Amino acid sequence: MIMLMPFAGCTKPIQKSARAAYRPPVAADRVILRNSTVPVLPQTASVPEHLPAPLTASLPSRSAIVQSATRLIGARTITSQGRHIAYDCAGVAHAIFLEHGIDLYRTDRPDVKANGVRLIYNHVSQHGTLHRGPDVKPGDLVFFDNTWDFNGDGKANDPLTHVGIVEELEPDGTVIFISRVASAIERYRMNLDQPHIHQTSDGRVLNDYIRRKRPTDPIHTARLTGELFAVYGNPLSLRKDVSLDEDIVHTQDQPYTSSTSASAILEP
Repeated sequence: MIMLMPFAGCTKPIQKSARAAYRPPVAADRVILRNSTVPVLPQTASVPEHLPAPLTASLPSRSAIVQSATRLIGARTITSQGRHIAYDCAGVAHAIFLEHGIDLYRTDRPDVKANGVRLIYNHVSQHGTLHRGPDVKPGDLVFFDNTWDFNGDGKANDPLTHVGIVEELEPDGTVIFISRVASAIERYRMNLDQPHIHQTSDGRVLNDYIRRKRPTDPIHTARLTGELFAVYGNPLSLRKDVSLDEDIVHTQDQPYTSSTSASAILEP
């Protein structure tokens, strides 16, 4: 078993908040993947020893992707029978889709400066569809900007620093997604109708904290999921030419100019 340490790409929020309604992870010493039983330690997830080809002829269902993601909730390490799968937000998404024959790191335009999130974004832009909703569905990827200071300059100019997998949508438009943000893989919430509200007066969490608070951060630095939302991605569709505002989707080499309030309306 390989204990994998996180690399640059995800960060731990300073505030702890109530997560989505608690659903206990699989409490067993084994995880079933692809109808085969793979022994693992508690709080450990595994992927098959023989990894599939980069792309498959037939795409998996959305429910299959979501089931694989929920199976990892609570895991603190990822083992891969001698293969290295990074334990960060991009590594988790990579492992989940890789189980179903989709290599999210596969790209026709290699970028030696890209982090894991950027590699996944590049893959979806070439082989899938990028969109801003409102037709977001379980199994979609959700990308975020500025979840940490990637370039270390103290400014909010760091596009594509986090990624998660959409699990479900609630009637009020809140998106529940699965990702590795803090010390383990968990569920998080995002509501683009009310991106600046963490919690309602009755205690419902609309947006989780996803950026760590640091003394050097400027006043009013955005920290909530709804504030840092960038774009959705669907790796399970054929490539389509979609129009995305240039102030929403950026490249790592371009200056960050976003002034969006991320107000897309999501429907169940």
